[in-house]
Amino acid sequence: MDSVPAPAERRQVGVLTTLSAAVLLAFAGLLLWLQAAGTRVEDVAEPERALALIVGRTLDLDEAVARAPVWERRLHALLMNGRQEDLDEGLRWFEELADVSLDPEVDLRLAILEGEAGRPDRVRRRAAGLELPSRGSPSLGALLRVAYLGVTAGEDERRALREVLEARRGDDWFSDRLALRWAARTDDAKLAGQAREALDARGDRLLWRLRALSVVALALLGAGAAALVVVARRGAGGRLGAAAFPPPWRGREGVVVLVRGGAAGAVFLFVLFVAFGGAGERPWAKLVLAVGTTLAFVPALALARVRLLQPAGLGFRNALGLGLPPGGARRLLLVVLALLAAGQLGELGLSLAARALDLSSHWTEWFERDLAWGSRGLVGLTVFDTVVLTPVFEEGVFRGLLFATLRRRFGLAASATLSAAVFAVAHGYGVLGFAAVFWSGLVWAVAYEKTGSLLPPIVAHGVDNLTASLAVVLMLRG
Repeated sequence: MDSVPAPAERRQVGVLTTLSAAVLLAFAGLLLWLQAAGTRVEDVAEPERALALIVGRTLDLDEAVARAPVWERRLHALLMNGRQEDLDEGLRWFEELADVSLDPEVDLRLAILEGEAGRPDRVRRRAAGLELPSRGSPSLGALLRVAYLGVTAGEDERRALREVLEARRGDDWFSDRLALRWAARTDDAKLAGQAREALDARGDRLLWRLRALSVVALALLGAGAAALVVVARRGAGGRLGAAAFPPPWRGREGVVVLVRGGAAGAVFLFVLFVAFGGAGERPWAKLVLAVGTTLAFVPALALARVRLLQPAGLGFRNALGLGLPPGGARRLLLVVLALLAAGQLGELGLSLAARALDLSSHWTEWFERDLAWGSRGLVGLTVFDTVVLTPVFEEGVFRGLLFATLRRRFGLAASATLSAAVFAVAHGYGVLGFAAVFWSGLVWAVAYEKTGSLLPPIVAHGVDNLTASLAVVLMLRG
């Protein structure tokens, strides 16, 4: 009689897990369908403003680099795109945006990029398009003809167009380059001086910010390289935590927890996006969705505590190695620096390979609206979510649960590779973004097993997210 309930319980578990797997597959299919049904820019609030800011600041920086010392120009050319490459990339992105946007400013900026790239035929077509009655922007077309095509305007028309140019000038690369071209055609020395001064001031600020970021990155790389050598030769001086590999739970139970927890998180995200997805223009909506995406990992972690850890008499602290032994802070710092160096070296290799293969990340993959022009409070909350909450929850699931469960069946190399691949796919990036996230996941998984602690991956993940957030803030704000 005692054996009767057990099969029934197994059948019930199997049905629930199967339904959960179906929910996960349906959710993944929905995401793939949404990505295939539209363009990337359609998912961005105010894409016209966002892309103008990104391309404009990038070209502002190129203008400043052109005035930098020779050694700095050579270093920039080695590690980053040049002006022509940035122009070509901006053209591709604006052409993509022009296919879905009816804003005449998009066509104007695209024409300015085409003029700066030396493509007069395209400028001519773009100017003619702006002058169509349906576009209602004849003055913009006329401005382009004078500035980039050398068309001579009469005194009255030139005066009227000069007023239009002054009225629409903003503190951005597009306005200043158009003003410089106009001034050169009309011998307007005052306008040329104003535009040149604005370009130089903006570019110099960006260049000094880039220099500061580079100094910090080089300092971390130097310290990390030294730490990497020490860790490779002598280890970290002992394990930092008590996490065991393979873990003390059955692999089947780990899969059940991941599938059921993932399904619960998917349902939560679906409800969240239905409730807030249409409020994308509001500054707080993106933050709510970002925090909600992070909290979608909670069901898996809660199930893990009940089904995996408690039966083994463990809590998260011991199971994931979240406590530090005496003197562990120094060893933790050593390992984190080594991880940061490994990550930077990997990203440098990927960057050089990407340039050789003419690959680049799409701007929507790294642009964060709230960081670019949100209030200070919104920026602070966004950084907190990105730097604190996201690393804790993502590492808890992808390394603490997924990687550890895979270790019940596979070796270190296979488990690290599979978990890193799932981690990269979950981010939804393109080829280059996938490779960068995959490399990080691979390195963090190895560090987790070698140290017996999830703290090094959590801290390294947080520092990586912090540097990425700071780059967006420093390059796009102010």
